[in-house]
Amino acid sequence: MKYQPTIGLEIHAELKTKTKMFCDSLNDPDEKHPNINICPICLGHPGTLPVINKEAVAKVIKAGLALNSEIAEFSKFDRKNYFYPDLPKGYQISQYDLPFCKNGHLEMKGKKIRIRRIHLEEDTGRLIHDLKTNSSLIDFNRAGIPLMELVTEPDIESGEEARLFSEELQLIFRYLGVSDADMEKGQMRSEANISLSQDKKLGVKVEIKNLNSLKAIEKAIEYEINRQRELLEKGEKIIQETRGWNEDKGVTYPQRVKEEAADYRYFPEPDLPPLKPAEIFDIEKIKMEIPELPAQKRKRFEKEYNLGKKDIEIFIRDLSLADYFEEAASELLEWSEEEEKRGPKAAKELYKLAANYLLSDLSGLIKEKDSNVSEILITPENFAEFINLIYEDKISSRTGKDVLKEMFASGEDPSEIIREKGLLQISGFSDLEKIVEDIIDKNEKVTYDYKTGKENAMQFLIGQAMAKTKGRANPKILQELFKKFLI
Repeated sequence: MKYQPTIGLEIHAELKTKTKMFCDSLNDPDEKHPNINICPICLGHPGTLPVINKEAVAKVIKAGLALNSEIAEFSKFDRKNYFYPDLPKGYQISQYDLPFCKNGHLEMKGKKIRIRRIHLEEDTGRLIHDLKTNSSLIDFNRAGIPLMELVTEPDIESGEEARLFSEELQLIFRYLGVSDADMEKGQMRSEANISLSQDKKLGVKVEIKNLNSLKAIEKAIEYEINRQRELLEKGEKIIQETRGWNEDKGVTYPQRVKEEAADYRYFPEPDLPPLKPAEIFDIEKIKMEIPELPAQKRKRFEKEYNLGKKDIEIFIRDLSLADYFEEAASELLEWSEEEEKRGPKAAKELYKLAANYLLSDLSGLIKEKDSNVSEILITPENFAEFINLIYEDKISSRTGKDVLKEMFASGEDPSEIIREKGLLQISGFSDLEKIVEDIIDKNEKVTYDYKTGKENAMQFLIGQAMAKTKGRANPKILQELFKKFLI
């Protein structure tokens, strides 16, 4: 029997705002001390009144527009009633039937994954369980932080697809500046609803709570698909329930019977007015503020710079690195002495060379210093000049590594470093002929090996010449000369 999995995701993302959702306590995810950013409103003291954070609503609308959603003409907040220690009021201010955004989609590899809704609510506090003392502590710094919840339609078909969707969504949130979506810090959390069936009807739904990494999303869903399939093949029934994910054991485990909407006793929040977004916000202006998103950037980088998919993906995930590359790319052709002779082919070669050095040598230096590209001393203009010196064979790739290290340490421009240290590549035939003849005379056995068909001997001879010139000789010219004298 073949069972088809059907998966929907609920993804929560903490919004980047100065203050919390309904009060003026700071929204600071990096605060290490517990219960610092709190006030009577986010602690749920009797008689306190919430006030809507306008910036948070604008960020949800921006995310909705970027994800092709309809923006509600009329929206409201609701009370979601349940008791839990980290929920100080005994209810959560959320949205039920009238969210800010609905009917969106995100296209991935030609497939549209539909987004049912994006709504806004407040986050809960954080429980810290101490097994040694058998006690629990509560940190309310997180209570009341604006929390955007995105709910997909059940269009996802595998754990891998769920991970890729979540990954792309994380990037979009970061590009928009609405959330840092750092899963390690709990700024983005996922829940997955999974069912299996043999026909188009949906099977019994099981929800997996609190998936706090991209890896966990994929692994938990794949485990749950296999668990349900095994039960169904044995003729057993699936129980509608909520399950947790044990990262260490790689298994899901039962938590509680799944609540329905009626269990939460939703009703309109009496302390907050309903909203008509178009009367409060300039929706067209928000739409115009949406930057180039990851999918658009991928297409442009492939078309404009002719880079490989792996390189493009590195740039997509690191905007500061991508910006640095683009600034350098805009300077590349200007540094060429043969600018007028260069066409599109040369430009593409320069872009690839720049990407290679940026993602390997320069990124290696950055990692060694535990720094980032925005802090380095090498300007994009000087990096472009360096790439042209390599491209035009004015310095060898071996010398280039030393020049780049010096540039990284001092911020000096490459031409000045080359001049001061006498590193300009030797490309003149007359300058290298004497060195080549001398090496041939001193390596009779190697030259004999080359003449008898051992091609590796050539690399040895070139290496000797490079050592003699301290890496300054042009390897291509050396090869021509050795072949000339060894005929």
